[in-house]
Amino acid sequence: MSARDDGESIGLFEPLMISESSSARGELNDLALDLAARAAAFRASLPASIASALADLIRSMNCYYSNLIEGHNTHPVDIERALQGDYSADPEKRDLQLEAKAHITVQRWIDEDGLTGPAYAPESLLEIHKRFCELLPEDLLFVENPETREKLRVEPGELRTRDVVVGRHVAISPGAVPGFLKRIEEAYKKSGRIEAILASACAHHRVLWVHPFLDGNGRVARLMSYAMLRDALNTGGLWSVARGLARHEAAYKRHLQACDEPRRGDRDGRGNLSESALAEFTKFFLSLCIDQIDFMEGLMKPDRLRDRIMIWAEGEMRAGNLPPKSDIVLKSALYQGEVARGDVAGILGASERSARRITSALIDSGALKSESSRAPLLLAFPAKLAGRWMPGLFPEE
Repeated sequence: MSARDDGESIGLFEPLMISESSSARGELNDLALDLAARAAAFRASLPASIASALADLIRSMNCYYSNLIEGHNTHPVDIERALQGDYSADPEKRDLQLEAKAHITVQRWIDEDGLTGPAYAPESLLEIHKRFCELLPEDLLFVENPETREKLRVEPGELRTRDVVVGRHVAISPGAVPGFLKRIEEAYKKSGRIEAILASACAHHRVLWVHPFLDGNGRVARLMSYAMLRDALNTGGLWSVARGLARHEAAYKRHLQACDEPRRGDRDGRGNLSESALAEFTKFFLSLCIDQIDFMEGLMKPDRLRDRIMIWAEGEMRAGNLPPKSDIVLKSALYQGEVARGDVAGILGASERSARRITSALIDSGALKSESSRAPLLLAFPAKLAGRWMPGLFPEE
């Protein structure tokens, strides 16, 4: 049975981009260029092995904050446990762990170039939703109709077939959704670099305005914007706007609501919706991106990061949790990016047996990782140590 289509005009959610004639466009262009420069500089500042380890932690952080916006609080330590197959005995907590694992799985797929087209294309949005929802526990696939209390199942990768109301916004009829998503693709596919950066914010609201799915729209929109920024800026997954959005959740939701409003007069663009509100949201969004890069740069400054890790290692050695000289191996991993297992004994000036004992202890602690018993040792950034190594990344457990 086909979804009801009320024949809404595509013009209802225009404009989809801040026009060149907008008084805000110059400032937004400058913000986009500043963001591009800062993202490139931050990525270039990190050795490849450090960047790879950091990206793994950022996936958990991104997942934590994106789900937190939806009211689902699953700490990255519990997320890390879920990734290792260690689930809570509490059914609700276990479901949230599985939800977090699903989110990380989808982001890793994006990071591994799983998307075959632009993230804002209808097929990409459907695929992101499908991959996320099909990994959710059954209990999290149901939403309740607030008026009838009817339980409705969310079908992975399928557009909604019912009407929805989000706050004060009455979304378009379900049958009109495909046409509006097609318009989104047309509006952004010919973008230059600055336009592509601006589009990561503009598309974020316009997809939420369409509300293509019965549930999961917020996570899909944030993953879409993450993928758009990744492509436009070559971010390497080293920072996440989701942390900024969650830390300014009230302002985030106010901006989204303002973008739903009609134009504010003859000088507010030429579309049906307010161009100035969309410009204000875009400025807010890009400013948060810059703020998050600045935050991550501060955490990853080599001397400060080394000092925090060394202070942790000294404490663990004093407590007997790590063997003496463990800090020497950690320091080598920090400076060199990786340490060959065969080099550990020489670095320590110790026997092979002592080297193996220290290596095993560091891997067990989560501080180092290795693909196999013969592979090089790499620095890791486990969530359980983030509070000591990277304070402020997310709340303490």
